Amino acid sequence: MSAHVEGIHAAIIMDGNGRWAVGRGKPRTAGHIVGARVVRDIVEAAPSCGISMLTLYAFSADNWQRPSREVSLLMRLFRRYLVKETTRCIANGVRMRIIGRRDRIPAELLKAIHNAEEATKHGRTLDLRIAVDYSARDAIVRAASSLPRGTKHTIEELQREIDRVYHWTGPSRDVDLLIRTGGEQRLSDFLLWECAYAELYFTDRKWPEFSPVDLEAAVQVFRSRERRFGAVPAVAAG
Repeated sequence: MSAHVEGIHAAIIMDGNGRWAVGRGKPRTAGHIVGARVVRDIVEAAPSCGISMLTLYAFSADNWQRPSREVSLLMRLFRRYLVKETTRCIANGVRMRIIGRRDRIPAELLKAIHNAEEATKHGRTLDLRIAVDYSARDAIVRAASSLPRGTKHTIEELQREIDRVYHWTGPSRDVDLLIRTGGEQRLSDFLLWECAYAELYFTDRKWPEFSPVDLEAAVQVFRSRERRFGAVPAVAAG
């Protein structure tokens, strides 16, 4: 198993890069560059916050509709991050893997993905998953379509198929805590299946402003909530 199962699975929608930059009179691309640096800080802080799996929403399937210059920069940033951070991930026990489609991303980025996943495969401190060209609805549809027709299927079977279509080979884990930066309060087609019982945490802080202190605050709020998974509170049940 690739991470300590007692830790929580946190997922983050890293929103607000472009708005942060525009608000400072800079091009949207400047926000993505700063945002990439923030990823490093958050990844390093995650284990000390009790997080053993961290899934970051880096690029959705709908993001292909953005201006071509911005898309090209994002692809270069992903590749640069994978190449630059691999050594740091190995040193910190971080296993890095990419989830999402792989048939539409550039060949050089595909190579960097393969190299990073192979080099960090022995990491046990943190499972880092980066979602690139990802759509939860697309994954669910493709998974359902791949199952044999005319027979009943279990939740576990569909989960395995969802994992397969977006290239996840690790243990299936529901999201415990979903964080979205940037002030918006929606899931935006991110981990819809895995977020069935996730605690949602929204902050107005844009991603370039998000810090390890903010991550710790989100985890503290999560730990203060009572998770019942559809049951009644223990006091009421008694």
